[in-house]
Amino acid sequence: MRRSKVMLSKKGQVRLEDLLDLLRSAEDFRRCGAVVIFAGVVRGVGRNGADVKLLSYEVYEEEALRSLNRIREEVMREIEGVHEVIINHVIDDLEVGDEILHVLVAAEHREEAFLAAKLIVDRLKKETPIWKKEITEKGSYWVRES
Repeated sequence: MRRSKVMLSKKGQVRLEDLLDLLRSAEDFRRCGAVVIFAGVVRGVGRNGADVKLLSYEVYEEEALRSLNRIREEVMREIEGVHEVIINHVIDDLEVGDEILHVLVAAEHREEAFLAAKLIVDRLKKETPIWKKEITEKGSYWVRES
């Protein structure tokens, strides 16, 4: 069974190694000289300066998948030399150090790969209906991304 290039998963459901294998199986991968992998992890200090106990993610799944697919397609179309993009966002309760987000980009050159990865992460935070609640030693609150 082929895995989608854009996914929402639970903690431990998707391994980074499997995503890298999926990236390498892309039709045009042989034309790529750069792979950039962004892995977002749960930080131990919250926005209020308190120690983080947990991050809890919620999602409007149908719209989030639509948004992530749109971002993926637009970045691949707009940045010449980008041949494959894979995005996986974990939607679950996560502890400090847990992986939240994987963005993998295969491109002909490193400049395009780094640019694409940054653009995807920036757009994802602004455009995708995924919400994060920070639970800290000083209380809990919803985080608004900017």
